[in-house]
Amino acid sequence: MTTPAADRPKPIPGPQVRDRHPLALALFTLTVVSGLIDAVSYLGLGHVFTANMTGNVVVIGFALAGAPGFSVLGSVTSLAAFLLGAGVAGRLASPQPDSGRGRRLRSALVLEVVLHGAAAAVVLAWGTAGAVQYAVIAVLALAMGIRNGTVRGLGVPDLTTTVLTLTLAGLAADSRPAGGAAPRQRRRLLAVATMLAGAAPGAVLVLHGQIAWALVASAVLAGATVLLYRE
Repeated sequence: MTTPAADRPKPIPGPQVRDRHPLALALFTLTVVSGLIDAVSYLGLGHVFTANMTGNVVVIGFALAGAPGFSVLGSVTSLAAFLLGAGVAGRLASPQPDSGRGRRLRSALVLEVVLHGAAAAVVLAWGTAGAVQYAVIAVLALAMGIRNGTVRGLGVPDLTTTVLTLTLAGLAADSRPAGGAAPRQRRRLLAVATMLAGAAPGAVLVLHGQIAWALVASAVLAGATVLLYRE
């Protein structure tokens, strides 16, 4: 039975987004933010990821096995908040037409800026001890869930902003002999480079006791993306 044309899924606009397109540039900047956020959460909040949920699942396994330095509660808190955020993004995106992807991304980023700023304010006021640590984890994971749910709907290949596993696999698997034309290799390299560009300074700030300022930096970068992104 043939599916009526009106009921067929609409094509995802992502593959037409070139590396210098405003949307791609925004996603590269958000990849930097992800590096910052996971540096803060993993190094400063008890070996928990708030952007990379694959890492959290593995960490939970480590903690259940009794490995020292890992927290089931911290990782479960992050996973739950991330799923909540992704669910919120799904609800916000469902009534929007494909042509409204810029508006969807800006709306998600406004929430991300607010949540990162709130996390920074909490750390500045109360530090990261005790229950405050879990509150900060939840706020950051909620922000990253909202962003991930939104970016997923945009469908831009190799620019998830938080996960590099498939990007790295594509970088190797799609390599070509000299003179070949491998698809999106520059994009993949830039995704890796931008993640490192966030993780390295984020780690430096955390190791020098400046967790709050790393969060301020993430909020500023996300805020700049909101202000500059036009499509």
